[in-house]
Amino acid sequence: MDDPLLYHSIVGVLQYVTITRPELSYSVNKVCPFMAQPLLEHWKAVKCILRYLKGTLACGCPIALTHGYHTLNAYCDADWASDLDDRQSTSGACIFFGSNLVSWWSKKQPIVSCSSVEAEYRSLAIIVSEKLWS
Repeated sequence: MDDPLLYHSIVGVLQYVTITRPELSYSVNKVCPFMAQPLLEHWKAVKCILRYLKGTLACGCPIALTHGYHTLNAYCDADWASDLDDRQSTSGACIFFGSNLVSWWSKKQPIVSCSSVEAEYRSLAIIVSEKLWS
C-alpha cells in the first residue's frame, strides 16, 4: 500500500465507530492486525467497510427515553473451542438498561475449556462480575 498512514487513521476511526455500530466490530477487528504493513487486500476490506457505513448512515444504537421502572438485563453465550488454531473458546455478552444496549463484548477466553459447559460457566462468571460492577 502506498500510504499506510491513511490506513492507520481510517482504521483508528473505525474502532471508535464500533461504539455506536457494534455490527462492525468483527470486520474492523479483522483489519486491525495489519496496521504495521497493510497490503492492497486490507485496504480493499477497509473500503468495503466504509461503503457499508455510507449505505447505512441512518442505522445505529438508539437510546430510548421512557419514564418508569428500568431493569439491568445481561445475556451471555460461549462458543466452545471455536478457534481451530489454539482451541480457545469465545465468549460474548451484552448488557441492557431497559431497552438500551449499554455494554457488550466478544472475546476469546484466556484458558482452554475442557467442555462446552465449562466455557459457558466462564462466560457467565465474566458477565456476572460486569453486571455487579454496573
